[in-house]
Amino acid sequence: MILVTGATGTVGREVLRALPAEVAVRVLARDPSRVRDASGAVEVVAGDYGDMASLARALRGVERIFVVTCRVGAGDDERLVCAARAAGVRHVVKLSAAAVEDPGAQDLITRWQRASEELVRGSGLEWTVLRPRLFMSHTLSWAASITSEGVVRAMNGTSGNACVDPRDVAAAAVRALTEAGHEGRVHTLTGPAAVTAVEQTAALGRLLGTPLRFEELSPVRARALLRKRHPAVVVEALLESAERQRAGAKVGVEDTVRDLTGRPARSFTTWARDHLSAFAPAACRV
Repeated sequence: MILVTGATGTVGREVLRALPAEVAVRVLARDPSRVRDASGAVEVVAGDYGDMASLARALRGVERIFVVTCRVGAGDDERLVCAARAAGVRHVVKLSAAAVEDPGAQDLITRWQRASEELVRGSGLEWTVLRPRLFMSHTLSWAASITSEGVVRAMNGTSGNACVDPRDVAAAAVRALTEAGHEGRVHTLTGPAAVTAVEQTAALGRLLGTPLRFEELSPVRARALLRKRHPAVVVEALLESAERQRAGAKVGVEDTVRDLTGRPARSFTTWARDHLSAFAPAACRV
């Protein structure tokens, strides 16, 4: 039995789609009605990281877990690891981030991710850590301005990021969850090349058949926009991360996706083509 957490999120939903049909799968979700990619054979249970009784129920009979936590400093990893040990879980596959391995990354979010990794690795359970670079799906945040104005607004438009398709991260997770030999390993996952926001804007424009304009956001303007969506401490962490990208810290490419799956990592153009309807005017969507 495999327990999937984060199944309504960017990677978790792809893990759920990619797990083989013959594997027994259970999903932990705060709101089971939001789990839309589960087949009839998948068991969906209600629960929350803050509710130890619900964790115990969800983990009963589980051998492996795909772990996604998002609430910085909330103690979710600690509670889940404690419950997993008590339930006799054998193997934890933890979604982390590539920034963890960069000693220059000392922002709040990365320090939390680093501590969460250390907790899992020191838990006494078998573990695998996945460290993806930025998800290509981050560009979905541009959809509103593209459809309404033909504009992309972002910071550091000419700095590269070896962003990765979430489907490739999910494929790596499925390998770790269903194959032997991934225990005690860290898999850093990137796309096939570093791309800039300017290049991504141009690629989307070509696919849409219409030119798009890129507008560089100043740190001041970016901070103001981010504060509409995030607490101030998270905003500052995101801006620190953006500064590291400007300095070239996120351009390194790994061939881990090919090593794990036998095929190359998907390019941004491939991801964008597969999700183009999200960027098209409403009247053009199928």
